[in-house]
Amino acid sequence: MNLEAKIECITSKDNSLFKEIRLLQATGAKGQKARIARGQALLEGIHLVQTWVGDPALKILITSELGLQNTEIAEAVYSHLEMCPDTRIYQLDKGLWDVLSELVNAPHIAGLLDLPQSCLAPPQSIATLAGDVVILDRIQDAGNVGSILRTAAAAGFTQVLALSGCAHLWSTKVLRAGMGAHRLLDLYEGWSHQQVLSAVTAPLLAATADGSIDLFAMRKELIHPVAWVMGSEGQGVSEELMAQAKGVSIPIDPRVESLNVSTAAAVCLFETVRARRV
Repeated sequence: MNLEAKIECITSKDNSLFKEIRLLQATGAKGQKARIARGQALLEGIHLVQTWVGDPALKILITSELGLQNTEIAEAVYSHLEMCPDTRIYQLDKGLWDVLSELVNAPHIAGLLDLPQSCLAPPQSIATLAGDVVILDRIQDAGNVGSILRTAAAAGFTQVLALSGCAHLWSTKVLRAGMGAHRLLDLYEGWSHQQVLSAVTAPLLAATADGSIDLFAMRKELIHPVAWVMGSEGQGVSEELMAQAKGVSIPIDPRVESLNVSTAAAVCLFETVRARRV
């Protein structure tokens, strides 16, 4: 394959694609709006690109002359092109790459990934969501959200639903923290409390410090499908969901006020896994 013949060069920050990529990197509502409008997310770094090698949803690869000198990057590019020959390859000038990448001294590789339909479909179009679900209630820290996605994938919870107010599941920082878990999950976001209560069929279990049920004393509940609710870092689970959920507490040393939400999620999800293996 003649890679040089496929490469398109970008030499100016005024290039339209470069501007769109920068919008996909934006944080908060601006970035989320851009990602949904374009239907794409930006994958930064060799690990994320390697995760989607061979997936037709990875439509564009972005690198540099220096990047293609890296054996690992070149292998990923050639492998993906062999399986998805319609992929477009863009080469950035080094100066532009320094503007683009948020990662210091990272390999020069990124990609534009088409978002799955579950992320773009309006919540009202989904009548029911059966089986195990992880519900994220206004968790705003991208690192926490990405860590929970990674834990969910590792524990075999493939459905994750984010309410309005959560960090965008396909933001650059959440993708980075998720370490490729996104590819294993069915992700839904932008839901309201009422849409959750209407669509989710499994009983809601809310992880909360003052929950009346001890996590380690509820094997009978955990062997059936459950919907674990993880609340925001500051306010916890919302009143609307708590009114319909069982409050579950994780036994911890009383001298410690609480656990980080991503840690609490890991304990709850893997206790569910353990209960089902007994």
